Amino acid sequence: MSSLVRFLFSLAAAIAAASLLAASLRRHVQPSRLPNLLNPGTMAARNRSFVLWLHGLGDSGPANEPIRTFFTAPEFRLTKWAFPSAPNAPVSCNHGSVMPSWFDIHELPMTPGSPQDESGVLKAVENVHAMIDREVAAGIHPDNIFVCGFSQGGALTLASVLLYPKKLGGGAVFSGWVPFGSSVIERVSAEARKTPIMWSHGVADRVVLFEAGQAGPPFLQSAGMSCEFKAYPDLGHSIATEELTSLQAWIKGRLKASSQDKES
Repeated sequence: MSSLVRFLFSLAAAIAAASLLAASLRRHVQPSRLPNLLNPGTMAARNRSFVLWLHGLGDSGPANEPIRTFFTAPEFRLTKWAFPSAPNAPVSCNHGSVMPSWFDIHELPMTPGSPQDESGVLKAVENVHAMIDREVAAGIHPDNIFVCGFSQGGALTLASVLLYPKKLGGGAVFSGWVPFGSSVIERVSAEARKTPIMWSHGVADRVVLFEAGQAGPPFLQSAGMSCEFKAYPDLGHSIATEELTSLQAWIKGRLKASSQDKES
């Protein structure tokens, strides 16, 4: 027998022996319980936070995604972001033109006395609540969930936070307004009244008038809720970097308070 043939026989025998040894080990070693403990879905869920951003009329979710780049603090390392897009619908204030819109808007500029599409708002609120419920079911604590929005998205943010049955981490309204009448206050749960609200509005806003924003804090006060309102003197209907910086600090403060509450 040639040396090459002898080598091949030896190699085959070694492989067979290794296979038998591996099979024997598999029969005798108990399955490890570690993978269950190391599953990132179970370990990180309680430590994650969720920020839902709702855009304004005619805009889209993807167009707002760069906002997350402002949130560079370590507290946001495990934050999940969502930037949904509103469905296309005819909008009365734009002569029935079809565009992305969470609900109908009857007139612009928006004033404290402008008519509201309350049924449309409540339908949109149901969709927002479904998004929040999915994150809660995935393991994110409601105290670490923040709803934020600009303009029409800010109005929907306010409505969604007020009508959610549980206390959330917070709601941030940018250049928004109160999208329904005072009768809705009766539907605000005791838990929802504990959700803090941050409200920013430009004094130079000519689309959603500053007066429409100013009507927010008294409305919330009548519902037994707290609101931090800040006016930006030279800001029109847009979001300033300073507002996003304030939002980052505000959410960080809420996350810290939430973690301390759970430890005590």
